[in-house]
Amino acid sequence: MTASDPSADAGSILQALGDPTRRRIVEALGQGPMSVSALAKPFEMSLTAIVQHLHVLEQCGLVRTEKVGRVRTCQLEMAGLDALALWIDERRPEWHRRLDRLATLLSGNEP
Repeated sequence: MTASDPSADAGSILQALGDPTRRRIVEALGQGPMSVSALAKPFEMSLTAIVQHLHVLEQCGLVRTEKVGRVRTCQLEMAGLDALALWIDERRPEWHRRLDRLATLLSGNEP
């Protein structure tokens, strides 16, 4: 991830989170670090498919994995979530301004 362009980070994070399986993986890791095999248990897919999803989440900075012995452990990477939160926070004032303008137009109180 690059600090100079949070929108690039946000784009890859949003794209990664567009997949429901990856969202469920992120939600599961929100409870704490898990091994890949434990993470894969609730999913009706191969371990290879789960590893592919984890790779996408690693590439965008949402997940970090570490192999100790024969066990690969995954954990949520807060920096990825922080980049997405920054992107949202930077746009929030404009979204509020537009919604306020829409509310004014719909109420018929346009000057």
